[in-house]
Amino acid sequence: MGDIQIKNRVVGVDISIERTTYAIVDVRGNIIAEGGFNTEEYPNINDYVAKLTDSILELVEANGGYESIRSIGISAPSASSVNGSIVNAPNLPWKGMIPLAAMVRDRLGLAVAVANDAHISALGEKAYGIAHGMKDFIVINIGVGLGSCFFSANHEHQGSGGFAGEIGHTCIDDSDSARVCACGKRGCLEAYCAAKGILRTVEEVLAESDKPSLMRGHEHLSPKIIAGFCEQGDKLAIEVYRRTGYKLGIGLANYASIVDPEAIILAGGISRAGKWLLDPAYESFDKHVFGNIRGNVKVLISQIDNRERDVLGASALAWTVKEYSLFK
Repeated sequence: MGDIQIKNRVVGVDISIERTTYAIVDVRGNIIAEGGFNTEEYPNINDYVAKLTDSILELVEANGGYESIRSIGISAPSASSVNGSIVNAPNLPWKGMIPLAAMVRDRLGLAVAVANDAHISALGEKAYGIAHGMKDFIVINIGVGLGSCFFSANHEHQGSGGFAGEIGHTCIDDSDSARVCACGKRGCLEAYCAAKGILRTVEEVLAESDKPSLMRGHEHLSPKIIAGFCEQGDKLAIEVYRRTGYKLGIGLANYASIVDPEAIILAGGISRAGKWLLDPAYESFDKHVFGNIRGNVKVLISQIDNRERDVLGASALAWTVKEYSLFK
């Protein structure tokens, strides 16, 4: 009977709007080696997959060889773990259904699993973050978009098509003046609380007032810069985050009233705005959440670096897929 070779490493890939990061991860969650490139430089999906797979091959061959890799896990916006595809991603250049798992598997000859970036964040928090030991919790990513995943009875809930937890595309404003979201609908939570939504709120706040503000005339405003202006006492910047937090609190209250989680964990760059976002969000949450839940749900901020968490989450996903290789 021949020796059985144990493959003790996987590759985790995190695809964000701006950057793609990939890493070799061992069974203990140690990152052996990693690399990355700009996602935006590859608007053609075939060119992108070629770049991704060539980069993975180069990294693997320089760090232990192909025979040590068991499988690949990929985190991507608007992805479904049920069919392994990116489906109608509003913030990515590739439109329609992209069968990413099949495309990468065909080029590399290894098992590939693909899941929504919020799902991956939840896996990362469960395995390596503050959700470790929790059975019922929600993770919400707030950045360019707003996505989420929730665990119930110690298992992630994905839904029949793999799109459960799309809190960012639930409606919180059905008026005729509601904002148009990147998904094409009006009034989505994402249109008010993700990055572009916050910049839209800046425009509204500045138009409503003639008060001085550090935001006026600034050419490269971002949520991070606006939070910095809040720290300097800019009243209009504080108002921007007050309105954002209020809307976010409504969304969190609706979510918690349905799921009844132990905790809601906020991740992503916008979650770092601190008290300027969180104080009005907490107040709005308490005002709108179901009474029997009020006071029993912790709202926490992820303590893991976003990119590291999502690469590790993608590696955790890779271990769940059935092993497959053209080179056995």
